[in-house]
Amino acid sequence: MSEGAGPPVFVFAPFVSSTMRVEPGWIDYNGHMNMAYYLVLFDRAIDEALAVAGLGPDYLDSRGCSYFTAEIHTLYRRELSLDDEVRVTMQLIDHDEKRIHAYLEIRQHHEGWVAASCEKLFLHVGMTDRRVCPFPPDILANLGAIKTAHGRLPRPEALGRNVSLRAPRPRDRSPAETSSTHH
Repeated sequence: MSEGAGPPVFVFAPFVSSTMRVEPGWIDYNGHMNMAYYLVLFDRAIDEALAVAGLGPDYLDSRGCSYFTAEIHTLYRRELSLDDEVRVTMQLIDHDEKRIHAYLEIRQHHEGWVAASCEKLFLHVGMTDRRVCPFPPDILANLGAIKTAHGRLPRPEALGRNVSLRAPRPRDRSPAETSSTHH
């Protein structure tokens, strides 16, 4: 297991993926990209983004660990069609010694509109026993650098959404805010 502090990571805020294109096999009978392939785009982008932190393709071979998606929430906003070019942005919202919380958006490459957003929680996993385990210190330091850079970004509006048929409840008010002061 080779560990070591390398040079500090260079971080863009947010991270922006390489350009990807909607593939012919991803188009469904409705004539647009099937919902499953939005997740493929998010997955490809997160692999690029987390490689910056040292969690790239060689991480499994060199450290015997990887990361798994534990939870995901996707909001589909606009259709993508055959040959649309997209880029995915990733904002690291938070992390601790074993988990990463990230927010991603698929953006149409030329016009910049958001096709979908995704909030994900990842777990760091030792592949020998397939159990959640702490990140090595150098990876934690890299995640910390990314979090610092991304912490300057505004909080995404879609972060923390729930699936529900009901309208969101207004925030509860304290008795002081609701009581009448008229005499």
